[in-house]
Amino acid sequence: MMIDLDDTDRAFLRALAADATLSAGELGRRFGLSQPAAWRRVRRLEEAGILAGRRVVVDRAALGFGVTVYLGLKLATRGRVSLEDFERAVTAIPEVQVVQHVLGLFDYRLRVVARDIADFERVLRRRIMTLPGVGNVEANVLLTEERRPGPLGVAETGGKP
Repeated sequence: MMIDLDDTDRAFLRALAADATLSAGELGRRFGLSQPAAWRRVRRLEEAGILAGRRVVVDRAALGFGVTVYLGLKLATRGRVSLEDFERAVTAIPEVQVVQHVLGLFDYRLRVVARDIADFERVLRRRIMTLPGVGNVEANVLLTEERRPGPLGVAETGGKP
């Protein structure tokens, strides 16, 4: 369902993108609405599919996963493995956080976390390289990451809420 977003909707989305734990009451106080009116707006955004859940961001480094590696993975052309078999196998590896089927030089892009480079090498050798159909693999180690604030498509409105 497509809905038109007004400035208040955009402000709600920016606020929730920054802190998904905000209550309807807090949103209402911030933007001059009653708690029921704020709740109705949030509900409308959820029903339209614009708000599709709330997530907790886990600090991987605080849990001891200090290395993130992006892998470009090309499946071998011989003995074509089914994409479903490959995807089922790769998603079963706990260190693989994201699996993206892509178009281009590689067939898949994976985000893999590990405790350190030696741990990543173990995951690569024992788990990823033994997956059905794996051909070429290219690794890029993440050095730093900058996150863009706010949800996609919710432009700032010249100082308006």
